[in-house]
Amino acid sequence: MATNIGMMDAAYFVGRSEILAWIKHTLQLNLSKVEEACGGAVHCQLIDAVHPGVVPMHKVNFDAKTEYDMIQNYKVLQDVFNKLKITKHIEVNRLVKGRPLDNLEFMQWMKRYCDSVSGGDLQDYNPQERREACKGGKDATKKSAQSQPTRATTAAPKTHNTRRSEAPSVKNTKPSSTIDTSAYDQQITELKLTAENLEKERDFYFAKLRDTEILCQHHTVSNLPVIDAIKRILYAAEEDASVLEEAQAMLLKGEKQEAGSSQAVEEDQSKPDSQKRKAVGDVEVDAAANIASSPRLRGSDASDVHSVGSPLITY
Repeated sequence: MATNIGMMDAAYFVGRSEILAWIKHTLQLNLSKVEEACGGAVHCQLIDAVHPGVVPMHKVNFDAKTEYDMIQNYKVLQDVFNKLKITKHIEVNRLVKGRPLDNLEFMQWMKRYCDSVSGGDLQDYNPQERREACKGGKDATKKSAQSQPTRATTAAPKTHNTRRSEAPSVKNTKPSSTIDTSAYDQQITELKLTAENLEKERDFYFAKLRDTEILCQHHTVSNLPVIDAIKRILYAAEEDASVLEEAQAMLLKGEKQEAGSSQAVEEDQSKPDSQKRKAVGDVEVDAAANIASSPRLRGSDASDVHSVGSPLITY
């Protein structure tokens, strides 16, 4: 039972006609467009079909015309998703606008989910009976019932082949081109879905670049050479291979500057030891010079020699 389905899953390549046929078979509702289900009531009943009794159908409004009423249906659907622990995110703001691509994508997901739960077997489900508890449910059932006979009656005159009806039958060959264009319509829909996926991917990577830019502007790292190189690539106005070379050159220059600064620090650290040794030597020399130049010290030395009775001194 898949709740999260990747965008490249086969479920997102199901056409509109198959979706509409699936809704008609499951709920006995005749929809001409997928976006007619933008009110959210159809989605609620589809979940009710695969999870009987979980959806409070008395809160579902099949007659929802305003965005407020539609949002109430989606709130019911979201509550059911929470109960069933379904993590699918519902783009309510887009769905209530009636956008064809958004409604088709969500309905494709609904079909994929319902098929994974029920296996495509919903014979015991009575959709018309379940809709009677909903607001506008009976009217939706009547509209679907009325649309079926009208199609049958329009097809009935074709069985009576009269000479007068032969001419219209020739004219009716023109709409066959619309059947052929359905393939093109499906291709256009797929291309639009691809374009929308590309836009999502573009927005994703743009957000990543924006986060990188904000991080590079932090004061603790903004002065690093690697940050300057990253900014050089981020702010490049045109695609140019030299931009990468310039960024690499900036890194090499930064490494050289760091090596030079570290060498200067080492030299500064080695200077105090030599200066200390030189200072000690200077102190010793200065002390010896002071002793030699002081007459008082020389007199004291002579007296010391005389007192010990040196033979070098005569009286």
